[in-house]
Amino acid sequence: MEHKVYLNGEYLPLSKARVSVLDRGFLFGDGVYEVIPAYHGKLFRLEAHLQRLENSLSNIRLGLSYSVEKWREILLPLVDETKDQYIYLQITRGVAPKRDHAFPTSAVPTVFAMCSDIQYFEGREVGVKAVTMDDNRWEMCHVKATTLLANILLRQQAIEQGCAEAILVKNGYVTEGAASNLFVVIDGELMTPAKSADILPGITRDVIIELAQANDIKVNENVISLEALQAADEIWVTSSTREIIPVVELDGQPVADGHPGPLWRKINELFQQYKQSVS
Repeated sequence: MEHKVYLNGEYLPLSKARVSVLDRGFLFGDGVYEVIPAYHGKLFRLEAHLQRLENSLSNIRLGLSYSVEKWREILLPLVDETKDQYIYLQITRGVAPKRDHAFPTSAVPTVFAMCSDIQYFEGREVGVKAVTMDDNRWEMCHVKATTLLANILLRQQAIEQGCAEAILVKNGYVTEGAASNLFVVIDGELMTPAKSADILPGITRDVIIELAQANDIKVNENVISLEALQAADEIWVTSSTREIIPVVELDGQPVADGHPGPLWRKINELFQQYKQSVS
């Protein structure tokens, strides 16, 4: 059976979903998005995801505001209660009468959502390779914008070097991955870059910090130099669909002994337990 999607108030088969070529999301990448895991029919940390969505919409001055219950009403019919899935939700500024950089005066936002199965990522257990690269993205990385070309090019360069992720460096300090947040372990302390316009405020990132604090694991949100990253005992990259991924090789060199570390195993176990408790 073909998956149904939500588009501007309608549920319809994916093959029937149509958006105008004059939509500003198509012409300019003028929009934002969210990725919301759904474990066995339960939307994971929905309120936090929607708050980030509201922040992104506000930052690009796109006036659309639904209640949590309205979003839940829209999204739940897309979810299969027997699976682990994720919702992709995208909002653009809508269709304008002509291609013009200036905001249109009467466009109605385009709202699109679809649900896909979460595919098991083997690297979650065995670790992945990563490579450092200069962070050449725009200055509003805290906005979950659909304009992801810089991220795509960075990730593709990493893949072409046999790596799963690019870890980005700006002015000598690491920011995040091309499609992930970053954690390191140094002398037993868990560290992650502080929230700023340089990083996306990840929901999985926040859950990890909460779990660490609740279990007496020292965690620090601060700047991390490239030198500190290179000397770290453990490196992780995190996202909603891949969860917590240990990096076992960086720039061709093993991280510690080249295997997932003990603190990753502890936090990953806590995260899996937490998922079950809220699903």
